[in-house]
Amino acid sequence: MEPAKDLLRHKQRKGFVRLWHATMFSFAGLKDAWNETAFRQESLAALLLIPCAFWLGQNWVETTLLAGSVVLLMVVELLNTGIEATVDRISPEWHPLSRRAKDMGSAAVLLSLLLCAGIWVAALYQKMF
Repeated sequence: MEPAKDLLRHKQRKGFVRLWHATMFSFAGLKDAWNETAFRQESLAALLLIPCAFWLGQNWVETTLLAGSVVLLMVVELLNTGIEATVDRISPEWHPLSRRAKDMGSAAVLLSLLLCAGIWVAALYQKMF
């Protein structure tokens, strides 16, 4: 089936069927993201850090902040990967705007990584001292 017709068919879905298909597309995106080294590393770190958030957090707010910062990092990584794929799809040639888009996506990942690290360091400091 042609991609345009497939998209139109998806837009015409309603209710549970649309939700089901959207969920399957989301799982396909996670499966594709697993092929990205950075996302795979962050996912493996999340398997360790999210359970630790329940041990380290002293209340639900702290636990949510610790776990949420890890999930936020993964979300930003997914968005960055989407930006990179889109830029590469548009043109493989080097262009200043392509570089700018990719650099900004990378900067967003860096900021979310620094935020996550800062939250975890502060929580560990509070727990230890």
